[in-house]
Amino acid sequence: MKTTHEEQNGGVPVVGSLWERIKEHPLARVGPGLITGVADDDPSGIATYSQAGAQFGLNMLWTMPLAFPLMSAIQSMCGMIGRVTGKGLAANIKLAFPPLVLQAVVLLLLIANTLNIAADVAAMGEVAELVTGFNRHLMTAVIVFTTLALQIYIPYHRYVHFLKWLTVSLLAYAAVLFTVHVPWGEVALRTVWPKFEMNSNAAAVIVGVFGTTISPYLFFWQASEEVEDMQAKHGRALVRNANQAEPELRRIRWDTWSGMLYSDITAYFIVLATAVTLHVAGVTNIDTAAKAASALRPLAGEFAYLLFAVGIMGVGLIGVPVLAGSAAYALAEAMGWKEGLERKTKDARGFYGVIAVSVLAGLVIQYSPISPMKALFWSAVINGVVAVPLMVVIIVLVSKKSVMGKYTANRKIVILAWIATLVMGAAAVRMFIPG
Repeated sequence: MKTTHEEQNGGVPVVGSLWERIKEHPLARVGPGLITGVADDDPSGIATYSQAGAQFGLNMLWTMPLAFPLMSAIQSMCGMIGRVTGKGLAANIKLAFPPLVLQAVVLLLLIANTLNIAADVAAMGEVAELVTGFNRHLMTAVIVFTTLALQIYIPYHRYVHFLKWLTVSLLAYAAVLFTVHVPWGEVALRTVWPKFEMNSNAAAVIVGVFGTTISPYLFFWQASEEVEDMQAKHGRALVRNANQAEPELRRIRWDTWSGMLYSDITAYFIVLATAVTLHVAGVTNIDTAAKAASALRPLAGEFAYLLFAVGIMGVGLIGVPVLAGSAAYALAEAMGWKEGLERKTKDARGFYGVIAVSVLAGLVIQYSPISPMKALFWSAVINGVVAVPLMVVIIVLVSKKSVMGKYTANRKIVILAWIATLVMGAAAVRMFIPG
C-alpha cells in the first residue's frame, strides 16, 4: 500500500520527487562558472574585502569594476582549454611545457591551497562559534570532516547540485545593505573617483584584493570542472567534435562571465557593507571574516550579523572543496593518476588522497602555533607570485593551434588577459617593495 505522502504525490516517493525538482531547476543547469565565481569569494576573500571597506571606506570600491573583465577573461580561457582539449590545465601544461614548469606550478599551488584551506576553515569555525556558542576548534573539525565526506562519498553529478544551491548564500551580503543607511550618490562617485593616498598600506590592500580575486586554484578548477561536466554529459573534446563547438563555447562564455559577475558584485557589496558600517564607526582593522561578522552586530543589528555569518559559512562550504579539488586535479594530472570527482575512491586513490591530505593539513594548522591569518597572508603572497607566470602559460596555451586547434582565443580576450597579467605582475612586484 502507498504511504500517504506517496499518494499525495501521484505515487512517486516524496524524496525522489524533491530530488527530481531540484535537478530540473534552472540553477541546477548552470555550468562550472557559477561555482568558480562563488568560490572566489571564500572566507579568506571576505576577510580581505572587509578589510578594504573598513580601512578605506568607499575608496576601494573601484577595484571591483576593474577586476571583473580581467578575472572573467582568464577564467573563460581556462574553461575553453578544458572543454576544447578534454584535459585539465595541468595535463595541458605537461604536454606543452618543460617538466620544471609544471613541477614548480603544482608545488606552489599545493602549498598555497593548503594554507588557504587553513585560513578558510578557521574563519568558518570562528563564525560557527559565534552563532552556536560551541568551541571553534570542535566546529572546525565538524566542518572539515563534513566537506571531506561530501567530496569523497557523493558523486560529482549529485554533489554539484548542492554546491550550486549554496551559491545563494552570497545574497546575504546584498541583504545587509537593506539594514543600514547607504549614501548612494557618494557610492557612485567613489566607485569611479576614489580619494586616498597611494602609500604602502593602500598598496597592500589593493594587492590583497586582486590577489584574492584572481587566484591560481580557480584556474585549475575551472578547466577540470569543464572536463567533469563534459564527461557527465557523455560529450567529447571539441577538437574531436566540431558539431558541439559553437553552442559549447557560447555556453562557456556566458557561464563564466555571469559567474564572475555574480562574484564581483558580491565582493563589491562586502566592501560597501563594511564601509558604511565599520569604517563609519571607526573600526578600521578587520583581520578575519568572523571579526567582520561580529563587528556588524552592534552597528547593523542582529539580522545583518546573522546574514553575514551565514554567508561566510555558505561560501566556505563551496570554497574549501574547490581549493582541495583544484590541488588534487593538478597533482593527479601531473603524475598521470586517475582523477575526477565522478570516480569512486578505490579507482582514484591518489586523487582523493590529495583532497584528504590538503583538507586535514588545513585542520592541523588550527592546532599549531601558526596563525591562520599569517597562513592566509602567505597563501596570498604565493598566489600573487604564482598567478603571473601561470597566466602567461594560460595565454600561450589558449593561443596555440597545436593545443586548441581552430578554437584559439580571440584577440579581445587575449588583450584582457595580458592586462590582467600586467596588473597582477605589478601587484606582485609592489608586494616586495617597502614603503
